[in-house]
Amino acid sequence: MKIIEELNNKFKKSKPEEVLEYFLNDVKNNVALSSSFGAEDQVLTHMMLKISKDANIFTLDTGRLPYETYNVMDETNLKYNIKVQVYFPKYENIEELYNTQGVNGFYESIENRKNCCYVRKIEPLRRALKNVDIWITGLRAEQSITRKELKIFEYDKANGIIKLNPLINFTEEQVWDYILKNSVPINKLHSQGYPSIGCAPCTRAIKEGEDIRSGRWWWENPEHKECGLHQK
Repeated sequence: MKIIEELNNKFKKSKPEEVLEYFLNDVKNNVALSSSFGAEDQVLTHMMLKISKDANIFTLDTGRLPYETYNVMDETNLKYNIKVQVYFPKYENIEELYNTQGVNGFYESIENRKNCCYVRKIEPLRRALKNVDIWITGLRAEQSITRKELKIFEYDKANGIIKLNPLINFTEEQVWDYILKNSVPINKLHSQGYPSIGCAPCTRAIKEGEDIRSGRWWWENPEHKECGLHQK
C-alpha cells in the first residue's frame, strides 16, 4: 500500500517517542495500544502516557493468563492512575471450545491451538479494534523468525488496519535499559526465564541460548509460532 510505504519512509529515522507523539497528537486518527503487559508493551505504555494521559490502551484477557500478569496489570493501573480496557472472549465461544476439543485440546494439533487462539484472542481483538484507525504493538524484529522482515508500519489485512510497531528496531538491551531507567512495572515472570509471556498453558521458561520466543507454543515448529493476532 502506498500509504504504508510513505509512512515507513517518513519515520524510518524517527525514535519511538517521536512516532508516538505524532500520532497521539493527531486528532484525525483513533490510535490504540494492545498490551499483553510484557516488557515491550510496558515500555510503550510508559512512553504513551508521558505524551498523553488519555492514551488508549487495551488488553485481551483470555481467561488463562498467569497470575503474575494480573499482578502487573494492577500495578500498571495504580502507577499511572488509569484503567486499561479489558476485552474478554464470548462465554458461548468458550463453552463450545471446551465441548468440542476439551480443556487442553490445543496441545493435540495446530488446528486445535489456532481454534483456541481465535476464540480467546482474535475474536476479542476484532471487537477491540472496531473503531481504531492505527493499532500500536510491541513487536520487535529480533523476537522471532516470523518477525524479522517487519517494518515500523504494516498493513494488517485480517483486521483492515494500519499497524504501528514503534519498537521494531529496538534490541532487548534497549527495552530493559528503558524499563530500569523509568521504573516501569514488569511481569515477575521475566526474571524467572520468561522473555515472552502469553497464556499460562502455552508459555514456559526458556533455557540459556534458546530463541526468546521458544517458550511460546514450544511443542510446535518455529514457523508456526504466531497465534494469528499478527498477520500481514
